[in-house]
Amino acid sequence: MTDTAPLFGRIDRPRRLPDEVAGSITSAIESGQLRPGDRLPTEAELSRTFGVARTVVREAISFLRYNGVVDSRRGVGAFVADLGQRSAFRISPACFEKRKQIVQLLQLRTGVQAGASAIAAQVRSDGEMAQIQETFLAMKDADRRGPDAALEERVDLELLLYRRITEASGNAYYAEVVAMIESNIQNNLRSAFLKNAAASEFGAAILAEHEAVLDGLARQDAEAARLATRTRFERAAERLIAREDFA
Repeated sequence: MTDTAPLFGRIDRPRRLPDEVAGSITSAIESGQLRPGDRLPTEAELSRTFGVARTVVREAISFLRYNGVVDSRRGVGAFVADLGQRSAFRISPACFEKRKQIVQLLQLRTGVQAGASAIAAQVRSDGEMAQIQETFLAMKDADRRGPDAALEERVDLELLLYRRITEASGNAYYAEVVAMIESNIQNNLRSAFLKNAAASEFGAAILAEHEAVLDGLARQDAEAARLATRTRFERAAERLIAREDFA
């Protein structure tokens, strides 16, 4: 066979939806359709315009904010940044990638953990419930001491808390998935995970999210446990997406 032309052509990886949205907004800025100081359409308007979920728009705006393309004003909206006034700070591509990986793991864990919690509420033993409550009390104590004194302890206790809840479901498949997620965090993302926990996962409001999960388990209310767990992990992902200082 004398023809040296490649047998197969290159396959380009499709871009993610948030990247597509961010690229479209950037193009509008570069073409002059949007100028410095202009207010971007609302999240709901962009969601309708692009035909994507609001979470996609939120991640795209977060990316643009991290790169200094837009400024956000709480309660007002997002505005095109003045190029001359943009901060020199930029989140590194590696850090932003880690942030995206953590968000994706939280999104995966949302459904898995909610299902495990619902089953655990129905089948857990009194002994398992006592262990879960004991772990939560230790986590509360670490939370009280704060990220400067007990960051790693607090994070590890939270992981242990939901591992015990998962094990109480008696479903080995849920346990395998949760173990995979934990392993990924511990082996590949621990530093970034700890930074995020220190910045946004301490305090009474966060503990209340966990307490709602334990309340559903204690009352053996499967739907309450499912909803509380889903809410807990969805809010954790939302807080991470909304952060401006992740590095």
